[in-house]
Amino acid sequence: MKSFSKMVYPYLVWAIIMIVIPMLMIVLYAFTVQGNSVLTFQFTFNNFARFFSDPVFPTVLWRSLKMAFFTTIICIAIGYPTAYIIAKHKPNKQAVMVLLITLPMWINMLVRTYAWRGILSHMHASAETKVYVGMVYNFLPFMILQIYTALSKIDPALIVAAHDLGADDKETFKRVILPLSLSGVVSGITLVFLPAVSSFFIPKLLGGGRYVLIGNLIEDYFISTGDWNFGSAISLIMAVIILISMKITHKLDKEPAEQEDD
Repeated sequence: MKSFSKMVYPYLVWAIIMIVIPMLMIVLYAFTVQGNSVLTFQFTFNNFARFFSDPVFPTVLWRSLKMAFFTTIICIAIGYPTAYIIAKHKPNKQAVMVLLITLPMWINMLVRTYAWRGILSHMHASAETKVYVGMVYNFLPFMILQIYTALSKIDPALIVAAHDLGADDKETFKRVILPLSLSGVVSGITLVFLPAVSSFFIPKLLGGGRYVLIGNLIEDYFISTGDWNFGSAISLIMAVIILISMKITHKLDKEPAEQEDD
């Protein structure tokens, strides 16, 4: 086991270089003043005060959270019935259906979004509607696959036992299938909500610059404006929101398991 543990070292080095150091740089920029020299740093909370004092930035943040929330709800509404239908078929047909769902994911997300840009450009829809279409299209497979995985793991004997005890299809779904598949729903929420709330190229391409989300603000302040300090502050605020969201979904994922143990 000790010899195998050494295989972790390259990953740790990669994680430190690619994740830890950039995050520390973001924290440093967020709490410092623009134009610091290498040897002296002027620490400040003005970047965060600027974000919350200007009504434009909280409005964009709220818009991003709302967009991610409704995208997740739509993905659940479409994804659960789809996953349920797939799980009801025979294994060979399930494999084909899963392949059809994952096939578009083999193409880069940016390329797929550009394709939708061409399709939606001929439709008279609002920028918000176009962004919703792009969000749901890109993130729906993650929801379907997570729910399908949870449904496929349900022991058929439990469903047979529920019918033997007098439960009809509706009652069986409510008391057996749905509770046992909630772990897949929670995992799907994590994989949809978190990237949706921080997405920047989908609203940029499909919204035509008229529907700005928090990811677009971060991109603009890092690339266009060059104000890395304020951009880092926004990034840190989003990181805190994402961590809180992960904590909530983790708690929701634990509750069904605790109820099963009881």
